[in-house]
Amino acid sequence: MKRLIIVCEGQTEQEFCNDILQPHFIQFGIVIQNPTIKKTAGGIVNWSSLKHQIETHLKQDPTAFVTTLIDFYGIHANHNYPNWLQANQHNNKNVGMDLMEQGMLSSIPAQLHQRFIPYIQLHEFEGLLFCDINVFDNGFEENEFLDYDYLVQTINENENPELINDSSVTAPSKRLLKIIKDYSKITHGCLLAQDIGINKIRSKCPRFNNWISKLETI
Repeated sequence: MKRLIIVCEGQTEQEFCNDILQPHFIQFGIVIQNPTIKKTAGGIVNWSSLKHQIETHLKQDPTAFVTTLIDFYGIHANHNYPNWLQANQHNNKNVGMDLMEQGMLSSIPAQLHQRFIPYIQLHEFEGLLFCDINVFDNGFEENEFLDYDYLVQTINENENPELINDSSVTAPSKRLLKIIKDYSKITHGCLLAQDIGINKIRSKCPRFNNWISKLETI
């Protein structure tokens, strides 16, 4: 079995790996280990800290592959991620994410490149949950919706859910707080992802699909 270490931004991403990604990758002979980012209570840290953690994982097991599952939404200039400024200013955010991932790869030692697959989720993990309105309909009672029309509008206006992020008040996680009563990022987020299923998410979210395709071939 091959070993894949997915460094997760927080507990939500960690549960997503357990519930969604591990059952998928086991059929490819890949076992997942999914630690959260160190030196944080949940969330992004400076690139230097994350880089150190990535390099440590790669050096401790010379057969393991390492990737990341972090949100672009939480990365700011003071975190000093490679090519952050270019990514933030680029009109095409997919190109911007590619630039940052290339920068992350280039900043670690060349001898480790083959086993490091950087990935940044555009814009937030929660964007993946807006793939199928039927999952919301089946998963919640009518009285649990705060604004069902806003849910319909969000899904109808965003064929690619990865692109949902107008501002700090309309990011995917903020929208879900407005849509679902007592929304819990960890509990509801992972249950919704399970109900949607990885194949539906891949069909609607091209960057996520590309990442999974790369990992399948390690």
